[in-house]
Amino acid sequence: MADQRVLLVEDDPTVADVVTQYLQRSGFDVTHVDDGLDAVSAAGAIDPDLLVLDLMLPGIDGLEVCRRVRRSHDVPIIMLTALGAESDRVLGLEVGADDYLTKPFSPRELVLRVQSVLRRSRAGEAARASDGSDRVLRDGDLAVDTAARRAERDGVEVSLTGREFDLLVFLLTHPGQAFSRDDLLEQVWGWSFGDTSTVTVHVRRLRENVEPDPGEPQRLVTVWGVGYRWDPS
Repeated sequence: MADQRVLLVEDDPTVADVVTQYLQRSGFDVTHVDDGLDAVSAAGAIDPDLLVLDLMLPGIDGLEVCRRVRRSHDVPIIMLTALGAESDRVLGLEVGADDYLTKPFSPRELVLRVQSVLRRSRAGEAARASDGSDRVLRDGDLAVDTAARRAERDGVEVSLTGREFDLLVFLLTHPGQAFSRDDLLEQVWGWSFGDTSTVTVHVRRLRENVEPDPGEPQRLVTVWGVGYRWDPS
């Protein structure tokens, strides 16, 4: 298999150099840019398999880069944020980032996060290929095509990030079962540890796409003291 392409968007030359070296040693083909506007252009030009995106950038910031890339690309995005800036991390997830790391971080941890995101993507593709058919999951007005990675409500496509789509498929295939945030972090994200607020933000975003009234969810319901459960229509 050809090296997978990672677009690294980082304006600190020291951080960029270290991260590039670690990713390349792990077999990734790395393209580095240090400006937000250049990042948007590069994402369209090289069609990366994954984007590592710093929040603070010249030109436009990482949040705006994430918004613009999300309009036309379904590429996993790992955002790099300042230590302790919880509001920035939540904002990053809300505009479409799949994961985040806080600075300062271990380059090795970043490589592991990149590998985890891409491994789940490859596993999903392999499972769909071995199935031998296009599998469509249905629940009332909701139809989820796992082969095309497309979800529709009432025949209208809904915009989901890769991680939101994975979360939706997992819940649809486990109806009526309650899962804690830690369970979902392990089953959907592939992490044995991490910040469970990541799950909370993705659940909120998913509700906005699949619930008639996100404020009073009927499908993706909260199980108090436990976590979440998918109640089929």
